[in-house]
Amino acid sequence: MQLAVKNIILLIFTVTLLVSCNNGESLQKYFVDNQESGNFISIDLPVSIMKVDESKLTDTQKEAYSSVKKLNFLGFKKDSTNVETFNAELLKVKAILKNKQYNDLMEFNDKNAKVVVKYIGNDDYADEFVVFASSKDMGFGIVRILGNHMSPEKMVTLANAMKNSDIDESQLGGIMDFFNK
Repeated sequence: MQLAVKNIILLIFTVTLLVSCNNGESLQKYFVDNQESGNFISIDLPVSIMKVDESKLTDTQKEAYSSVKKLNFLGFKKDSTNVETFNAELLKVKAILKNKQYNDLMEFNDKNAKVVVKYIGNDDYADEFVVFASSKDMGFGIVRILGNHMSPEKMVTLANAMKNSDIDESQLGGIMDFFNK
């Protein structure tokens, strides 16, 4: 009898575990699945890519800047031969980002691109920020910003301060070459 009870409990636990697993696509899985594909480029970027004069940052901006640990970039280059693939991949990314775990932070248009910024977490702390930019002409790019105790509110103030910072273009060479070929 005890063996039967143990088996039932084990079965309930297993079913609960399997049902609770999210079979949906995640952005991390999307990165892994596509990092080796010919239409994509995948690069890990150091935080130092943004040359920020920390002496000009407020304490809040410094705290936000120091909370960022890693940037992952995945880009898809659109050309005349892969329009259907581009549209399909664009729909996949948009579907992933519609998941309720991604909170909207901001959205804007910049030149020929639409930029969407989302985050995973709550109003106090985010585990991950996602910057998604898409252009009908060039393709799209996704940056995953990973760190510790990142605050959405503080990251917005940091983003405003970063508008005036320099970017170390030598570290973006692979990305720029990929999109300009």
